[in-house]
Amino acid sequence: MTLHRAGEEVAYTVTWLEMTARPSYPRPHAPIGKPVALLKAEHPPVWFFLDLYRAVGAPYEWTDRLRQPVDEVADYVQDPQLHHYTLMREGWPAGFFHLDFREAGECDLAYFGLVPEAVGAGLGQWLLQTAIHMAWDGPGVQKVLVNTCTLDHPAALPLYQKQGFVPVAQEEATRILSADREM
Repeated sequence: MTLHRAGEEVAYTVTWLEMTARPSYPRPHAPIGKPVALLKAEHPPVWFFLDLYRAVGAPYEWTDRLRQPVDEVADYVQDPQLHHYTLMREGWPAGFFHLDFREAGECDLAYFGLVPEAVGAGLGQWLLQTAIHMAWDGPGVQKVLVNTCTLDHPAALPLYQKQGFVPVAQEEATRILSADREM
């Protein structure tokens, strides 16, 4: 691994994946151990989304929404066809996901992730399988989509594939790093 400094331009690969049939695995049971709750936010304020976006995405260069005007982020977050779920554990947000039903017949798993303190606690697969089943529960859903990139957690792509997503496209891109990171 090489240390890349903030301000440096790095190359990365984006992979788009899809699932065209409901998975054969059952809805997962909540993880054993500390209790968890999955809460749906109704009309979440922009700060709520951006705080979770930063908490989950900072290690992975999630910066796009931070550069958008607040009214654009509000339009996205408060769209009634976007469903925002927060994973709570021990009274604090441990992760979140967004299900985007704006395209007829599709659900885009637009955001998915855990805060750094929850990574490795056995929550990722449970949360992803839950999100997938909830996506398929959407009206008329025939396809579930997700994308990831090589800046995301290294387990992201294999985890999506293990759950039944199939890569359908890749694209090379570059980004200016906002923080130092090893790659």
